[in-house]
Amino acid sequence: MKFTDGYWEILPGVTALYAQEAHDVWEQDGGLVAYAPTKRIAGRGDTLNRPMLTVSLSSPAEGVIRVRIDHHQGTRGRGGFDLPGDDGSRVGEVSVVDGVGTLTSGALTATVGEGAPWSLEFSSGGERLTGSGHRSVGYVTDASGRSFVHEQLDLGVGEHVYGLGERFGPLVKNGQTVEIWNADGGTSSEQAYKNVPFYLTNKGYGVLVDDPGAVSFEVGTESVERVQFSVEGESLEYLVIAGPTGKDVLERYTALAGRPALVPAWSYGLWLTTSFTTDYDEATVTSFIDGFAERDLPLSAFHFDCFWMREFSWTDFVWDPRAFPDPDAMLARLHDKGLHVCVWINPYIAQRSPLFAEGAAAGYLVKKANGDVWQWDMWQAGMALVDFTNPEAVAWYQGYLRQLTAQGVDSFKTDFGERIPTDVVWHDGSHPEAMHNLYAQLYNQAVHEVLVDERGERDAVVFARSATVGGQTMPVHWGGDNSSSHVSMAETLRGGLSLSMGGFGFWAHDMGGFEGLPDAGVFKRWVAFGLLSSHSRLHGSSSYRVPWLFDDEAVDVTRSFTKLKLSLMPYLFQAGVEAHERGVPVMRPMVLEFDRDRAVVHVDTQYMLGSDLLVAPVFSADGTVEVYLPHGRWTNWFTGEVVDGGSWRTERHGFDTLPLYVREGAVVPVGARDDRPDYDYVDGLTLHVFPGPDGVREVTVTDQATGEPTVFRVERRGGAAEVTGPEGATLPALVVRAS
Repeated sequence: MKFTDGYWEILPGVTALYAQEAHDVWEQDGGLVAYAPTKRIAGRGDTLNRPMLTVSLSSPAEGVIRVRIDHHQGTRGRGGFDLPGDDGSRVGEVSVVDGVGTLTSGALTATVGEGAPWSLEFSSGGERLTGSGHRSVGYVTDASGRSFVHEQLDLGVGEHVYGLGERFGPLVKNGQTVEIWNADGGTSSEQAYKNVPFYLTNKGYGVLVDDPGAVSFEVGTESVERVQFSVEGESLEYLVIAGPTGKDVLERYTALAGRPALVPAWSYGLWLTTSFTTDYDEATVTSFIDGFAERDLPLSAFHFDCFWMREFSWTDFVWDPRAFPDPDAMLARLHDKGLHVCVWINPYIAQRSPLFAEGAAAGYLVKKANGDVWQWDMWQAGMALVDFTNPEAVAWYQGYLRQLTAQGVDSFKTDFGERIPTDVVWHDGSHPEAMHNLYAQLYNQAVHEVLVDERGERDAVVFARSATVGGQTMPVHWGGDNSSSHVSMAETLRGGLSLSMGGFGFWAHDMGGFEGLPDAGVFKRWVAFGLLSSHSRLHGSSSYRVPWLFDDEAVDVTRSFTKLKLSLMPYLFQAGVEAHERGVPVMRPMVLEFDRDRAVVHVDTQYMLGSDLLVAPVFSADGTVEVYLPHGRWTNWFTGEVVDGGSWRTERHGFDTLPLYVREGAVVPVGARDDRPDYDYVDGLTLHVFPGPDGVREVTVTDQATGEPTVFRVERRGGAAEVTGPEGATLPALVVRAS
């Protein structure tokens, strides 16, 4: 939200007051407090009849400093996020000498000194990272009488901002206005399903605005030299998180906000769905699954979308008997084929559903201020919302999910959760604006808990669309409603890369596009991209996504890339372990892996899959693609060609390949099976050793069933390689791809 008209003027009807100086700075409760009047105090009379802002600094964890700005402290706010890594304790060292206060936490130091102009600086290792200066801390009233608090943090020369959730525009957020407000807007708009008020920069720090309500970011737009963030109300709270690298920032941030769960190996395999509004029944499902088997297309999971339930009844958790007369037997048959089963759900209860009357009578549905159940006719006629702030409502909803898991359902696609009204009253008294974004968290948490309880932590996975801070702890997330075009494929990737900069470790998208029917070329390009993503799902809106409906080559492309992914499971599963342990995503923007290479700061058409594989999807009909290879030697996975990096390459690919390059010095573990994702990775393992300098590299392969790691030591000498492993372990075969 903008408040100014250029540098000199304020927008009509807006009143803006800024922290002009730090009048007093002192230590309090292990932190710092500064009084910042909105006028320079030259005499005692200046202390009268003027607002003052109280700025408090504390450190909840090493390398993290929290800043709170208050106007009127007695005003009820929206609260903050549930941050598991913040137990309320305070760390760091505080010093106030000659009116200059410092708070040091790990390598991060905040400094605020008495006097004018207002100045709050953050530094690390003696280097200034960012700061809040003149006309940065502001208390603003607009023409309608609403009050806002904002902060502005400096941007340095060449500094680029990333993150802020799943955003489908350019990966670099400089020059963008970003509104943190969950919305069901598709992938071709500035709206987002997953809004996360956290950003990081290539200067080696991150910022989390700890407010679950509407947060407005002006990234180099209100002032081109600053990032501004503002919230309505009387207070603003944010945390600065130290690096020095982007990976370090994500590690600290996810230690605070929660790390991704470790998803089961089977979930990495290919998922097929009924699609949305297509006609289907058990015979249709069986024909698709048998068709995959007949064509040697490995399939891991089958998903039933909305119409597994009867129309107008969503959500009642009852199989439509017209299409699925014996669901228990059907699910057993699917399991006998080695498949896992996912079903679509949402948190909305249609009026036709028997659960509506049941939930309304028990007080489990969200209400208006007058006590009526909140309803509307969007999506489902007479639709109401489950009130997940009510523990009894949560248990009620979960009870129906447990019935489905007892039937044989293995996972849930948690759709929707974005269109949450603010003119309602919540059971626990939560602030209505805060609950708009937080609803997604409570909804997914209720579902994920059931899967953990019923299937165990190592086998629980949801397929979620909406999220906010904390959502990363309950993977997997997919990118929402895209369209069937090369352009939409590219915007989908941008959304996933942007989301990954918020610690979301696992991500999928609708291969082929959701809306419309892709031509065969788009489908084949998207399949190659999708099967080199952490998770891979074929899904559409009004048309099926089985490959033989496009052409015979689509079958071949689906087969070859599925088998490639399954053979790479020892490598991919280990990347998932790193996401779980460190918060570093499986799919990574180039700048996250090569933060010292200025050429990658804007690159959002390619990514790193784990630390060693570079993937550049083809977004053109004729197969032309530009790919940037950072400095070093890179090996083409398909041809074995070794090329020098540090430049852009233009390539043309058929449908059977795409730019897939291996980083210099990599050792990629390749499994012995390509028919399923959940197998013994060490049995028959091959280590592919790629060009690199002489030296030693350790390769960890984690057992997908037990979580036990096996570490192999690979020593490269003069073009040859030797492997050693734990005592008694069978050593993998070596393939030296080039010297």
